[in-house]
Amino acid sequence: MEVIDGVWYMQGVDRKDPSCVHSAEQLLEVIEKVGFLPLFSNEVDGFSVENMTVAGHWWCGDAKKDPWEWRAVLARTGKVAYGKFFRGKAGFVSKKWFPEFANFRRDGYDFDARYEDGKAGYKEKLIMDVFWPSEGELWEASDKIDMFSNEVKEKAGFGKGGEKGFDGTCTKLQMQSYLTVKDFRPRLNKQGEEYGWAVAVYTLPEYLWGYEYVTKCYKESPAESYKKIVSQVRKHFNSDEKTIRKVV
Repeated sequence: MEVIDGVWYMQGVDRKDPSCVHSAEQLLEVIEKVGFLPLFSNEVDGFSVENMTVAGHWWCGDAKKDPWEWRAVLARTGKVAYGKFFRGKAGFVSKKWFPEFANFRRDGYDFDARYEDGKAGYKEKLIMDVFWPSEGELWEASDKIDMFSNEVKEKAGFGKGGEKGFDGTCTKLQMQSYLTVKDFRPRLNKQGEEYGWAVAVYTLPEYLWGYEYVTKCYKESPAESYKKIVSQVRKHFNSDEKTIRKVV
């Protein structure tokens, strides 16, 4: 996106362009091929959903052709991770590449170890404690698998009169690959009826794919994972390492 005279303009491609992505299914194929894909345009030319789709289809509300709706469609498949992964902005990481991504972004740390070493803050811990299994509790048996963002906010103590900076803290946890968006759903009232706009449903990648899978690259150095990520992006987009680093 770019701003001209205070007006936002989407980049994109002509619908007849052979490279144009026309559906959520086609977008999933691209993400699985590339491994990583920001939602919006950035310094790496062509490296975004925005650059691969029809500008006029964004926010049209038709899930068959609206890329904004596709983020929810793909998030709920469990085949990709969706979240604010790229400089605090939204995008996708494929299941295949997520272990490398997590190893790089986490610097080889599980969250509890990161916190104990003083590399994570108190507010981040408040949110992670809402999800992280209690001592002796199995990941598979946990009742903390996913929660509406407003529910996480309340349980973590960020509600009225509580801690500040909930959205920013969630973004930081997504950037560190500890938190992801599983779905977007309308909230439920006391009668169990849906109401209002769809909101983010948060979860941990470990609940999507299992702890052993998500952490399987911890045996590598984070620097090695980073090199693999850059190499993978350069296979598909003509850019230098310095520019790619700004995004990934």
